[in-house]
Amino acid sequence: MEVLQKFGRMPIGLTVPAIAILLVIFGIPTVQLFLTSVNAPSFSIVHYQAFFEQEGNVFILFQTIKMSLVATALCAIIGYPTAYLIVIASKPVRTALIVLVFIPWLTSGLVRTYAWTVILGDHGLINNVLLELGLVSSPLSLLYNRLAVYIGMVHIMLPIMILPLLSVMQGIDKSLVAAARSMGARPSAAFWRVFFPLSLPGVRSGTLLVFVVSLGFYITPQALGGLRDAMLSNFIAAQVASSLNFAPIAAAAFILLAIAVVMLSIFGLDISGTQGHTGHVLRKSWQSRLSSLGALLRYLNEIAIPYRARRWAAQLYEAGGDGGWSKIGGAVFVLIIMIYLLFPGLIVIIMSFSAGAFLEFPPSGFSLQWYRSFFGDPSWIRAFLDSLQIGLTVTILSTVAGTLAAFGLARTFPRLRNSLMMVMLTPITFPAIVVGVAAYLGLVNLGLIGTKTGIVLAHSIGSIAYVVVIVAATLANFDQRLEQAANSMGAGPVRTFMRVTLPLIRPGIVGGAVFAFIASFDEVVVTSLVSGFSIRTLPLKMLENMNQQIDPTIAAVGSLLTLMPVLWLVALYVTWWRSRARLQGAPINPIA
Repeated sequence: MEVLQKFGRMPIGLTVPAIAILLVIFGIPTVQLFLTSVNAPSFSIVHYQAFFEQEGNVFILFQTIKMSLVATALCAIIGYPTAYLIVIASKPVRTALIVLVFIPWLTSGLVRTYAWTVILGDHGLINNVLLELGLVSSPLSLLYNRLAVYIGMVHIMLPIMILPLLSVMQGIDKSLVAAARSMGARPSAAFWRVFFPLSLPGVRSGTLLVFVVSLGFYITPQALGGLRDAMLSNFIAAQVASSLNFAPIAAAAFILLAIAVVMLSIFGLDISGTQGHTGHVLRKSWQSRLSSLGALLRYLNEIAIPYRARRWAAQLYEAGGDGGWSKIGGAVFVLIIMIYLLFPGLIVIIMSFSAGAFLEFPPSGFSLQWYRSFFGDPSWIRAFLDSLQIGLTVTILSTVAGTLAAFGLARTFPRLRNSLMMVMLTPITFPAIVVGVAAYLGLVNLGLIGTKTGIVLAHSIGSIAYVVVIVAATLANFDQRLEQAANSMGAGPVRTFMRVTLPLIRPGIVGGAVFAFIASFDEVVVTSLVSGFSIRTLPLKMLENMNQQIDPTIAAVGSLLTLMPVLWLVALYVTWWRSRARLQGAPINPIA
C-alpha cells in the first residue's frame, strides 16, 4: 500500500516498466548499433563511406526514397478526396465508410500482399478477364514489377493516410465554410481558402506517417516486385541473414533511420503551424520578392469585384439542385476506393473455398479442402498456436505496462509527458527494419534469439506504444475530480482506481489490448529477424509458402486472418456500447 501511495505522489514512476522494456530491447541496442556504425572506440565514418562507395547501395537507397515518395504522393492524392467525401456524407453513411476503412487497416498486410499476387498473376483475376474478353492473346506481365509494388504499397498505406485526415476534418467547424459561402465565395474558393488550410495538419500527419512507414517496406517489394525493385530494408534483412559483421548493417540501418528522423524533425516539430523566427524571416523574404506580383493580383481582383457582385446577387436565391452530378461523381469515387481496399480480402476468402488443385480465381468449384488441410496439418496448427501464445502473452504484458505508463503520463508535467511520449512512440514511428535490427542486437545481448520470450519482448516494444496512445487518449477525456471525490470519501488509491478510474477507461484498455494483439499476431519483419529459424509463427510460415508458391492452404489461412478484424471491431463496439449503457443507465454506487 505504501508503494502505491508513493506512486500516487510520483506518477512518473508508473512509466518505469514500459520504459525499462523499451530501453533494454530497443534503446540501448540502438545506441550500440550507432557506436558500431561509427567504428567505436576509434570513431570514424569508414563504414558509411564504404556504403556510399558501392554504386549498388546508392542505387537501392535512392530507389527506396523514390518509391516511398511516389507511394506517399499517390496516397495523398487518393486519400484526401476520399476522406473529404466521407466527412461530408450523412452520419450513417460516414460511420459505415469509416468502418470499411478500418477493416483493411486491421487486416494482415501479408494477406493483402498475397491477394495482389493472385489478382495480378499470369493466371490471376485481371489476366483471366482480359483473356476471356479476347482483349489480349497472352497474359500480361502485371506482377514482379514496379507497378505491382506501387499498387501493393498504396493499398496497405492508404488507410494510414485516410484516418489522420478524417480525424482532423471531422474537427473542422463547418459553419466557417458556410460563412464563406454566405459572403459570396464560390464552393471551390470556400474550400481552398477555408477548409483546406484547416485540414493541413491531417495532410502533414498522414504524409509523414506513410513516408516513414514506406521507408521500411520489406514484404511487399519482395513479394510483388522484381530484382530491380528491392528496397533498402530487403538489403538490410539479407545482410542480417547472411553476415555476422554488424558494422555495414548498422551503417545501412542508420542511413535509413537518418532519413526518417530528418522527416520527423522537419514536419513533426510544430503541429500548430507556427514556425518561429527563422520561418518568419524566410516568409518575409519570399513575400518581398513577390510584392509586385501581389500588387498586380490585388489590382485585377478589384477590377473583378463588380462582376462577382452581380453574379453573387443573381445566384443567391437560385435553387441548389446543380450538385447532382458532383454527388454522383463523389459517390462513384468513394465506391471505387472501397472496392480497391476491400476487394483483395474478398478475393482471398472466395479463393479459399476453391475445389481445384492449385490457387485460382475464380475457383472452379466449391470445397472446404484447404480448411481441412490447414486444421489437419500439424505444422500449420503449431504455427497458429505459437502465434496465439505469443500474441496473448504480448497483449497481457503490453496492456499492463502500457496502461500504467499512460496513467502516469496523464498525471505528470506536460513538457515531460510530451518527451516521454515521443520516446515511447519511436518503435512505431521508425522504419520496421531498423526496429528489427535493434531488437535483434538487444536479444543477442540477453541470449534470447530464437526463443518465445525474445519474440514476446521484441513484439512488446511496439504493442506498448499502441496501448499508451489509446489509453492516453481515453484518459484525456477523464475527469480527475471523480478520483478526488472518491479520495475525499476515504477511498484509497487501489479502491479508487478499481471502482472509479478503471470502469471509465475500460474501453480504452480493451482497445489497446486488441491493437496490441493484432500488432503481435501480424508481425513479420521483426519476427523474421529474431526468431532464429527455430520458431515459425503463422505469418512467417505463410510468408515461406508464398515464396515457394506450392501450398494453397495459405488461402484458407489468409481468409481466417481477413475475417479477424471484423471480430475485433465487434468486440470493440460491444465493449464501448456496454460501457456507455452502464454509464447512462446504471445507478451510482457509493464507494465503501
